[in-house]
Amino acid sequence: MWILQIARLGHPVLRHPAAPVTADELASPEIQKLIDGMILTMRECAGVGLAANQIHVSKQIAVIESKKNPRYPDAPDIPLTVLINPRLTSLSVKKEVSWEGCLSIPDLRGAVPRAESLVCEGLDRQGRPLLIEAKGFKARVIQHECDHLAGKVYLDRMEDFSTLTHLAEFGRFWNK
Repeated sequence: MWILQIARLGHPVLRHPAAPVTADELASPEIQKLIDGMILTMRECAGVGLAANQIHVSKQIAVIESKKNPRYPDAPDIPLTVLINPRLTSLSVKKEVSWEGCLSIPDLRGAVPRAESLVCEGLDRQGRPLLIEAKGFKARVIQHECDHLAGKVYLDRMEDFSTLTHLAEFGRFWNK
């Protein structure tokens, strides 16, 4: 298995909605190998989530996981989850503003408002129905990855660009 190349902000693949994955595609060895490559890439790059269009594949596939992550040292553990064709079916009215980064926008962080909790429906990597109720950091990561699949990045959600900061300055001035 190999580390996949991550699309950077400015690449058109990040700005187009991803296509749904069919049952036949999901069962294919190619898509299963792609999912394995996404998991490896996310882990090697210290991400907590990765959407397929971030690795130049315009399909509705996302992976999330958080455990002892150097980019998010205070993040709670999230077990490895593969989301196929995810849909946010419920979002809380209550918003929470917190810091986000992105593997496609390296070395930057910004304060992003997100729904505090959500319900997400989709499929797992075997094609079985998946229903996730999440709050806090896990809800934030799911929303971030669903945004990617819709052709959006966290910058599109920011309300105050004065919080956009280089990662080297983040720990010195912002993350107190």
